[in-house]
Amino acid sequence: MPALLTDRPNVRQEFADKISHVVRFAGDSGDGIQLQGQQFTVASALAGHDLATLPDFPAEIRAPAGTRYGVSAFQIQFGGDRVTTPGDAPDVLIALNPAALVVNLANLVPGALIIVDESAFTAQRLKRASLDTNPLEDDTLEKFDVCPVDISHLTLEAAKPFGLGAKDAMRCKNFWALGLVLWMFDQPRDATAHWIQTKFANNEAVRNANLAALSAGHAYGETAEMGHILSQHPIPEAPLDAVEYRTITGAEAMALGLVAAGELADTELLFCSYPITPASSLLHHLTGLDDAGVATFQAEDEIASICAAIGASYAGKLGVTSSSGPGIALKTEALGLAVATELPLIVVNSQRAGPSTGMPTKTEQSDLYQAVYGRNADTPLPVLAAHSPADCFETAIEAVRIALRHMTPVILLTDGYIANASELWPIPNIDDFQVITNNKPTETSGDIWERDAETHARLWAAPGDKGFIHRIGGIEKDIVTGNISYDADNHQAMTNLRQAKVESVANFIPEQTIDQGTTAGLAVVAWGSTYGAVYQAVKECLQEGLAVAHIHLRYISPLPKNLHDLLTRYDKLLVPELNTGQLATLLRDKLLVDIQQLNKVSGQPLTVAEVKEAIARLANPRMQEVTNA
Repeated sequence: MPALLTDRPNVRQEFADKISHVVRFAGDSGDGIQLQGQQFTVASALAGHDLATLPDFPAEIRAPAGTRYGVSAFQIQFGGDRVTTPGDAPDVLIALNPAALVVNLANLVPGALIIVDESAFTAQRLKRASLDTNPLEDDTLEKFDVCPVDISHLTLEAAKPFGLGAKDAMRCKNFWALGLVLWMFDQPRDATAHWIQTKFANNEAVRNANLAALSAGHAYGETAEMGHILSQHPIPEAPLDAVEYRTITGAEAMALGLVAAGELADTELLFCSYPITPASSLLHHLTGLDDAGVATFQAEDEIASICAAIGASYAGKLGVTSSSGPGIALKTEALGLAVATELPLIVVNSQRAGPSTGMPTKTEQSDLYQAVYGRNADTPLPVLAAHSPADCFETAIEAVRIALRHMTPVILLTDGYIANASELWPIPNIDDFQVITNNKPTETSGDIWERDAETHARLWAAPGDKGFIHRIGGIEKDIVTGNISYDADNHQAMTNLRQAKVESVANFIPEQTIDQGTTAGLAVVAWGSTYGAVYQAVKECLQEGLAVAHIHLRYISPLPKNLHDLLTRYDKLLVPELNTGQLATLLRDKLLVDIQQLNKVSGQPLTVAEVKEAIARLANPRMQEVTNA
């Protein structure tokens, strides 16, 4: 057996002194791992901890049980300080079978605590995981502290009084393991128990078996007398602001942001989509919100969904559609139609690893070229990017504001990590947000083809609006009358107008600021879901005396007007991205600046260590004033 923490007193003390931990739950895709992680997330939030999560699951609906490519995992970092990432490396792993153990070993910190279901390490299970020997019996785990527990047997014993068969009883083992981990970190069980009672209210046996398993796992920690290897580690509360919080995923925040934007604009929404991973969850969250002025439509394909959304905007509702990279490719022609007809439209792209169908459940930032440049002809439109799950709320509102103010489609970029991950969200007061002008005609409005001098937007007239005729179609329009036109000079004028409309967005958005760091030296310029890793890396590098700053972009096209002046203050620029250099290319194109790149396309988020390593190569000792976020 591997050495225990008692044989490594320094490691044990470091573990005990930590005020934040990274825990990873892992098992088969049918073991309820995502549910287990979500319930631990809620418990951590109720305990007053800051947190960030990373769901990580296979693309297969149900891969063969016990195989390496069927492993599902959920990682969470929680603690008593600000948490911006799900953690680089877990210091606790809960593995429910051999495949879950071996797949995650390379990610663990040395001395990590591994809790395994020892009854799952049978010859058959080892063979399914492509293992020749039992890692619990050889030297595979010598760098770690291993706590073998007969989770399967103990779960069956806990569920026995309620008359379930062995197969159904075994489905409770995720709650047994959760009970043990809740005890380990002194987290409350009440919310999980309430969830079980509500979820299985109509099945008394299943409800009681899961409740019993949860309590049995917790009791095992209290009574097993394994203090030499498994003991409680209470975590202090995080210094959070005195406001009301909730945990929220990016998809939930996006849905709420779209609903709030509709209220602010006094406009109903029609959300049209076709199922695709990881974008489908947005449809799930918006369905059933008729009372909030949101209707949903699941189309037969991607093209139909965006065309239906355009039809909604033509009729006076705000059309919204969403997809991932492959689906956005199919929507491209219709997106050009929305630009040509000057209709407001929100297109949410939850990016995933590609090309083609790629790796549907893995994250990437490789659709930025597609968003900024990826249409036929000169077809510019605004592009925004949310930087975290909670930030999706405000970014959705801002996307709607731009779409209605300028009468244009807007692309809003998230990715698989943002959509599925969760963090704490301070619930905002909707009254703190400015009302969104919806550009609809009033009794004093002029002709539909009269344009606002600052936004270049025409009125949002719908069929039936008295005194207005909205000419629709993809053929070029006369810039004055709106009639079909094949005139060369008119096409030049309309092309210039469409470009000027998007460029005018920069006159209304805020100037770019420094999130944290120095006003000279090295600037780390990032976008999207790299925010957490970059923020933490820059924070630690500042503490280590390096001259570095973090600048994070929400507005990708057009860029903030002061961005060139801001970036040229720095000696060096580093752009970390989950692609091969797409923002770096855009900044070189638009601002003519020299860029150093940090690129990763593994399907996993950037780690703090990766960003710190790149900063260390480029940054000099700090001499400039530091700006805090």
